[in-house]
Amino acid sequence: MWPPASHDALLDHARSYADSVPLAVDTDGLDWEVSTRAKRRAGVCRYDGDGITIRLAWRAAERFDRAQFERVIRHELIHAWEYQTAGEAGHGARFREQASRLGVSVTCPTFATPRLRLECTNCAWTADRHRASAVVTSPDARRCGDCGARYEVEHLASSERWRTAAGYRGARERIDVW
Repeated sequence: MWPPASHDALLDHARSYADSVPLAVDTDGLDWEVSTRAKRRAGVCRYDGDGITIRLAWRAAERFDRAQFERVIRHELIHAWEYQTAGEAGHGARFREQASRLGVSVTCPTFATPRLRLECTNCAWTADRHRASAVVTSPDARRCGDCGARYEVEHLASSERWRTAAGYRGARERIDVW
């Protein structure tokens, strides 16, 4: 049954599914957790020098279907395998090779609706944002990496737009629900 009825059921499914993934990762050496705080990232794999923990987002488990969520588990298992075999993990060539073999994306899908959109004023480059990062609050201080033009930011729910730090401050004052 999907989604799982409890955090324990999610972790039981994740552990069981991990054992079926054709990857030489020591699943007995992994710690598993559920995050109820995560808002964008469906999963994360952490290595603290003593052990490896895979943390899965409860909200993602609720929003994704089973196949989508199992891709998240495979993605995080690749990171665990990297920590176990190389002592480090990332999204480089080693990761990409395993991701291709296991049918997962290099990045985990987001499960939250973005709040903001960053757009180049010259080329077609755009990026969704979930929070007010430095480039969102001061778009005039940054340039597009593709063409060098300035950015414009749109608050998607209100359609407010700004291109400067002052514009951001004014938009924040006018937008009722950020």
